[in-house]
Amino acid sequence: MDLGVAGQAFLIVGGTAGIGLESARALAADGARVAVLGRDEERARAAATAIAAESGTRAVAVVGDVATDQEEVDRLVAEAVEHIGPLAGLAVTSGSNRDAHSTLEDATDDIWDRSFQEQLMGTVRSVKAVLPALRASGHGTIVTMAAYSIHAPHHTRMPYVAFKSSVATFTKNVAKTYGAEGVRANCVCPGAVETDHLSALRRELAEERGVPEAGVIERLMRDEWHMDVALGRPGRPEEVGELVAFLLSRRAGYLTGALINIDGGTDF
Repeated sequence: MDLGVAGQAFLIVGGTAGIGLESARALAADGARVAVLGRDEERARAAATAIAAESGTRAVAVVGDVATDQEEVDRLVAEAVEHIGPLAGLAVTSGSNRDAHSTLEDATDDIWDRSFQEQLMGTVRSVKAVLPALRASGHGTIVTMAAYSIHAPHHTRMPYVAFKSSVATFTKNVAKTYGAEGVRANCVCPGAVETDHLSALRRELAEERGVPEAGVIERLMRDEWHMDVALGRPGRPEEVGELVAFLLSRRAGYLTGALINIDGGTDF
């Protein structure tokens, strides 16, 4: 499908790996210019170089941290615009701090504070930074990332679920507030996706338990995480990235304010 994004510019926060990288790849494959934003300079530059080589379109690295303050995020967005031109859309796909997956008893004030900055405020600042230009142009798209677990809260993910739920509500509010100005905003809720972290866990568990890598995560999901997934497997980053690219494109022109599960088929 032609997404209709050729020649347009998109910023992908967290675009240096996993879902974000695959989102940028899907957009670039259809001719979009992309900026991938991440904290690690080497990884960001490698991602941008690979995307440009694969697609033949312009891809640039922007290095920084959206979990800092608004002035820094404004600077990062301005840098992206300088390199790829006025933005047609933004996706915030950055991951979480591992401590966010804590119980209430284990989650210290510091963990709550860091989770607030990384899960929620990084998204808020990024959206706030791009909104003036999107509103002025009369069109633009925003995609944020929540999680399947906001529908199935779990005691071992207290901060993570709390702030991912806030991302979903925030996105709906953006869609309602700025829709009349041509700005669309949608929130994606992935289930278990085999990014680098889950792939590493697959290898570790296979070695630890003395079993083949094939099937070990699938059994863990079913027997220990109690995830009733219809497809019986974790998702692949490119499957979520293609959804993000579609939501950012003109093909999703009447879709806004939506909370979209991509979780392999769960109870919610």
